Amino acid sequence: MEGIDGLLAAGENALGAGDWVAARAAFGESVTISATARGLAGLGDAHWWLGDVGSAFACWERAYGYYRRTDAAQAVFTAIALSFLYDANLGDRAAARGWAARAVRVSSQVGDPVVAAWASLARAGSTDDASQAAAASEAVYDVAVEAGDHDLELCALSLWGSALINRGHVLEGTELLDEALAGALGGEGARLDTVVFTSCLLMRSCVRGADFLRVVQWTRSLDAFIERYGCPYLHATCRASYGAVLACTGDWSRAETELSAAAELARDALPAVQAEAAAFLADLRLAQGRLPEARRLLVGFEDRTVVQPVLAAVQLAGGEPAVASSLIRRQLDRATPLEEARLREVLGRACLTTGDTAGAAAAAARLTALGSKTDSGLIAARGARLCGLTLMADGRQRDAVPRLSAAQTWFGLLEMPLEVARTRMMLADAMSPDEPAAAVAEARMALAVFEDLGAAVDADAAAAWLRAAGAGAARRGPRGVALLTKREYDVLAVLAEGLPNPEIAARLYISRRTVEHHVASILSKLGVQDQTEAAACLARATE
Repeated sequence: MEGIDGLLAAGENALGAGDWVAARAAFGESVTISATARGLAGLGDAHWWLGDVGSAFACWERAYGYYRRTDAAQAVFTAIALSFLYDANLGDRAAARGWAARAVRVSSQVGDPVVAAWASLARAGSTDDASQAAAASEAVYDVAVEAGDHDLELCALSLWGSALINRGHVLEGTELLDEALAGALGGEGARLDTVVFTSCLLMRSCVRGADFLRVVQWTRSLDAFIERYGCPYLHATCRASYGAVLACTGDWSRAETELSAAAELARDALPAVQAEAAAFLADLRLAQGRLPEARRLLVGFEDRTVVQPVLAAVQLAGGEPAVASSLIRRQLDRATPLEEARLREVLGRACLTTGDTAGAAAAAARLTALGSKTDSGLIAARGARLCGLTLMADGRQRDAVPRLSAAQTWFGLLEMPLEVARTRMMLADAMSPDEPAAAVAEARMALAVFEDLGAAVDADAAAAWLRAAGAGAARRGPRGVALLTKREYDVLAVLAEGLPNPEIAARLYISRRTVEHHVASILSKLGVQDQTEAAACLARATE
């Protein structure tokens, strides 16, 4: 038993230090010698932080059984964790409610108000009744303050804020979400899980509520935590949203990693969770100009609401404006504000493609009204841009300039370089009759951004526009080779020899999964679709 106790202590120390691999090794060895509740629970934690959700669930469910016979309070906490995770990782609300109900019932046998409050918070998190969730979270917060349990206090504040947003009290709710995450990152809580819980709820709530600027700002604030412990977005739902934010803000390499991880986390989840990960990854592929791959990612999820805006954009990009318009008109009533904004902008552009200026103007008016109603910078930016495009289609280029300039400013504040560059190209079109030199300058800036990001289709279009304007603009080709890390360059060099991933892993003494992450990052930075094109980039760079 002394050996097991030592392994358990080593595992717990490793968890506290964020050394998940060492924790997995220590707990795994302890469980091999003798399965205990502590060992299984710790092994589940290590698996979870390392992204192996299936193994984590298996360990925690076994740990619950052991705890139920030996330590009722720990059984409650294990049931609470399972409740939250079944919802956030698998989208299984029935299982989430079942585990929350079990936590409440067992907590009544413990006789500790703090344990009961944690169980109540789990039940609040699994309900679809926003009013009930808000009231329960507020009551839990009062218990937490009285007991001095800072982790419970911060989690209650976070869930309370999320519930208020769901009830339509956006300003009040976001203030609580901000406060909770600030306290968690400030080290008030004793558990790293508190950072995970508060950051994920803020991510999901703000993305759902179209408060994109807040998400961008908090994403930057989490960099120090991520550098030390890894990504706190350990649930499939919030990790997909995080990857989407990275993609929007131009960090396509990290977005590739996070969205691929979200898709892997969602592999065993219910279709709703899988669809969200697929939608965000397809959106990145669309931005990269990889249209066939974007289409393939959405196959099987076409009826999911979260997929509709991306699917409509894919259809429009593929030259099917009528199909895109039909899809959008059927889905508008079911969309969240951000989804509706994207749908209406795509609808307006589809109308313009078919010459329906009046339809585009109507879509722009509805989008502008939505922006005023939600107080969302992203929705306002989409509305201003569509207004500008509609004015241009009506021959009113001068009137379009201030609308497009406003859209560019909004997208800039949201740190969305691709959308800024796309809006610059529209400005170039609007300005070219009166200010040709300024229009060319705008287009040149846009082209540089497109090439740096790897947005190949947009870059080709910008270069063609400049050539038509008499301002020669040969494509530089991918500049990403210079942006690769040393390890990525090493992987690319071996990849260029034509070796498959397993042999690259063996050559460089790294895991196959690490090779896959490096290859994904390389393709993103180079703006290419496959390993053959990546090898060609290296050949051109070394000529």
